[in-house]
Amino acid sequence: MSYPIDWQRTLQSNMAATGGKSVLFVCLGNICRSPIAEAVFQKLVTDAGTVDKWFIDSGATSDWNTGSSPDSRGLDCLKSHGIETSHRARQVTKEDFMNFEYILCMDDSNMSELKRKAKSVSNYSAKIELLGSYDPQKQLIIKDPYYGSQEDFETVYEQCVRCCKVFLENNS
Repeated sequence: MSYPIDWQRTLQSNMAATGGKSVLFVCLGNICRSPIAEAVFQKLVTDAGTVDKWFIDSGATSDWNTGSSPDSRGLDCLKSHGIETSHRARQVTKEDFMNFEYILCMDDSNMSELKRKAKSVSNYSAKIELLGSYDPQKQLIIKDPYYGSQEDFETVYEQCVRCCKVFLENNS
């Protein structure tokens, strides 16, 4: 779910005051991998009873899909696992580097672009990492399923579940 920047600042201030945490999941277009990761993590913290302790969102390094719903194949995959999302694609902003504690991206290209953008933000506080760095199966890269099949979306889902579980365990 995306929020206006002012709302993010207010929420982040409140989260910091109460010991809350925040994570932004990022991929190229914010219609495949990152909204799946966002929805998976939202479900995990909801099931764990800690949803009120987290601010969770996703974004894109590009502006290609701004305002678009996630890819229908990703939505179908999530739905088959009992997860719904109403996310709309958005591009990562300079404020995100200050408002989020963690920015977790899907591949090396996302990482390079985020680090490039972070250079324009003085004293940013976000930890920029590959989501795959939390994978117990050591699959660092979560490949873009856009040009693939429904099975590729399922693979992304499974990777996101593994990684998000470990990330949550490490940050509880």
